[in-house]
Amino acid sequence: MSTIFPPFDPDGPEQPRKARFRPVPFRMILPNLVTLLALCAGLTGIRMAIEDRLELALAAIVLAAMLDAVDGRVARYLKSTSRFGAELDSLADFVNFGVAPAMVLYTWLLFEARSLGWIAALVFAICTALRLARFNVALDNPATPDWQRNFFKGVPAPAGALTVLLPIYLELLGMPRFAGEAQIVLVYVLVIALLMVSQLPTWSGKKMGQRIPREMVLPLFVLVVLFVALLVSFPWHVLTFTTLVYLLCLPLGWRAWRGHMATEGPEAQVIPDVPDSGDESTGI
Repeated sequence: MSTIFPPFDPDGPEQPRKARFRPVPFRMILPNLVTLLALCAGLTGIRMAIEDRLELALAAIVLAAMLDAVDGRVARYLKSTSRFGAELDSLADFVNFGVAPAMVLYTWLLFEARSLGWIAALVFAICTALRLARFNVALDNPATPDWQRNFFKGVPAPAGALTVLLPIYLELLGMPRFAGEAQIVLVYVLVIALLMVSQLPTWSGKKMGQRIPREMVLPLFVLVVLFVALLVSFPWHVLTFTTLVYLLCLPLGWRAWRGHMATEGPEAQVIPDVPDSGDESTGI
């Protein structure tokens, strides 16, 4: 019969030690590192807002959005998706696209509206959290038609964060302030917040770019480099233009959804719950 505390002989044969932790491949860690870098960018944006360094705060949020668009694709490419990464990504998205834009807007102008301005900032951050929570609890419907994967339910969190900052882009382009601007910005922030938690179908772009014709590869490289160069050289012009184009495309997305629904029939009326940018499945 074996004892609870077996004798130990220091001069006896060396017993092999069992590994306490299984080594983790680097490919499983890389997507989480990208997510953490995005979180660092969002937190830096909050610091820059507190220090009244507005341009750096906006740049940090834009960088967080770019990293957020990458981490999910890296995880799927490396086959390193997991529940841990999904939860980490959701927490990072709340900070980057909920808290950081709200703090930037409040320290920039909403503080002039006093308590109402702070309430608007709170509502925006809360709507971001509610949107992310809605996707965390959503169950995938295997019977969902493939075309519905082209749509989100409401404005996604990264797009909402970049869109709600439009008034700041316009000021940095030289638009002067005017009486009552804080109240107008307050209403605009509330509208974007409600769009995030609404049932409005919006284009997701998930199916875009999955297969690129061979003859379009080189032109695509040129367009991407051109866009990045323009964003670095004329950031507020590019951000203003892309934001306005996105807002104008919202009715077009709703119209396209209605067209599909009329073609598919009553069973196509439910908008699928699909994660923002596919990033809720990253990491280890």
